Amino acid sequence: MLESVTARIIERSKDSRATYLARLRAAADKGPRRSRLSCGNLAHGFAACAPDDKADLKAAAKPNLAIITSYNDMLSAHQPFEPYPAIIKEAAREAGAVAQVAGGVPAMCDGVTQGQDGMELSLFSRDVIALSTAVALSHAMFDGALYLGVCDKIVPGLIIGALTFGHLPSVFIPAGPMPSGLPNNEKSRIRQLYAEGKVGRAELLEAESASYHSPGTCTFYGTANSNQMLMEFMGLHLPGSSFVNPNTPLREALTRASVRQAVAITAGGDFTPIGEILDERAFVNGIIGLLVTGGSTNHTLHLIAMAAAAGVRLTWDDFNDLSASVPLMARVYPNGSADVNHFHAAGGLPFVIGELLDAGLLHEDVRTILGHGLSAYRQEPFLADDGGVTFKPSTRESHDLTVLRPVANPFATDGGLRMLTGPLGRAVIKVSAVKAEHRIVEAPALVFDSQNALQEAFKRGELERDFIAVIRFQGPKANGMPELHKLTPALGVLQDKGFKVALVTDGRMSGASGKVPAAIHLTPEALDGGPIAKIQTGDILRLDAEAGTLTVQADLSGREAAVIDLAGNDFGCGRELFGGFRALVGGAESGAHVFGALLDRQGA
Repeated sequence: MLESVTARIIERSKDSRATYLARLRAAADKGPRRSRLSCGNLAHGFAACAPDDKADLKAAAKPNLAIITSYNDMLSAHQPFEPYPAIIKEAAREAGAVAQVAGGVPAMCDGVTQGQDGMELSLFSRDVIALSTAVALSHAMFDGALYLGVCDKIVPGLIIGALTFGHLPSVFIPAGPMPSGLPNNEKSRIRQLYAEGKVGRAELLEAESASYHSPGTCTFYGTANSNQMLMEFMGLHLPGSSFVNPNTPLREALTRASVRQAVAITAGGDFTPIGEILDERAFVNGIIGLLVTGGSTNHTLHLIAMAAAAGVRLTWDDFNDLSASVPLMARVYPNGSADVNHFHAAGGLPFVIGELLDAGLLHEDVRTILGHGLSAYRQEPFLADDGGVTFKPSTRESHDLTVLRPVANPFATDGGLRMLTGPLGRAVIKVSAVKAEHRIVEAPALVFDSQNALQEAFKRGELERDFIAVIRFQGPKANGMPELHKLTPALGVLQDKGFKVALVTDGRMSGASGKVPAAIHLTPEALDGGPIAKIQTGDILRLDAEAGTLTVQADLSGREAAVIDLAGNDFGCGRELFGGFRALVGGAESGAHVFGALLDRQGA
């Protein structure tokens, strides 16, 4: 299946990829653009530099690396990046290069905005990040780039922006997860108790604070940590670097080593532009990494949008078919009780990559920032006696079979991410965290036009029954496609009481989608007149994750699609500024991005 899916992606992308590569190579052939800047342009570009850096840039004899950073000190995942520019500049000088902070990109947190108006900006922030990256690199001062990003929309946005400057060698540098705090299962238990009114806000806040407690990425396996996995599987991180904790000697040593590697792959060395690395095979490797580790459903959007920027055309069918042919190797919350620190300690990504390579389930013959071949990513990093990094072959056995298993003894024989089809359209579902007895739900629909409406019905005690919640008008055009993770505790409580419950929505679920079956990203969305807008309360729906179907026992052909007043989505919390995004955005299966003309210009 690996070869056949890759072959059809290559064929599907033939024209768009060829156009992209022709443009990339034309840009690379022109050489560093700094040499073609006017004296006034160049003087502006190095006016604030230290004297030695200024002299190097005047002479154009050394490579200059752009630093694109998502640093802010409000959000735990990005706060560790504060000292990185100084570390990077020092390491660059030691490696015979110069580094400049070219620009910053916004970094918002879905954990802060869950259930709030700001969540309606979340998905679009990915495209803003891509635009911000392009602005930063537009000064044409650079021979390569270093990207500092971690969380949900930041890494995909950085990738899209980086690929528009695909002739530049690029290295991604992670910040790492915070140390383990309150176990995720206990946090989930307290959330459900709060939803039932059995504990108060003080107890809930105490539990949340014990879980999210220090600098670093949240430790559950949501979109942020799935991003870091992808960067390793796709050859843009140093091996084994994704889940090393912040503010440790090894973390800093890996940052310095990343700078040295970035210098080594600029035009004066083994020239390796990012647009050549991220080809069809690299994206297939990324999808497989997502599937075998039980990663975030958000990447059924992000990977498609990222690939489009490289002229590679992915579909949900690719995810579905690959998922059926690879095993689930990891149990990390919400697919298990462990967190990413436990996963890393059990062998982590080097173990997973080694297992998959041995089983023939990854493309080994790819380019990475380390050169040709993915086998280098079997290695683990260790702190050397001189304070640098040394890489050693990874363990050939899992250190904890409750967290990480080999290909020959997986947790499940498939990747646990599936596509659902039927008269309501196409959707995706993550079943790796859903018990087998909950994967088929047939029940009457309860239709809501917002997640708040469902939560209020739950508080009133109106949901003590079997039902499938239909939350519509949550698509990208309607309101930016917010995550609906706030529904998880209420639906989880009802499921635990023995009711058959499920969710159907044209919105997103969290990257930490959990135990309740959820058909998400349903397309076409309600605002586009999708069949979800024709469902009425009482219609019998059947969500069958085993068969991959989503059906309704009603004739929708004669019904008019519901129309609701969405004016409230147009203002407040900055939403006024995103009206153009809502008007331009494509559907979920095309990546829900606003760069639709990109593929057209690349011959797709």
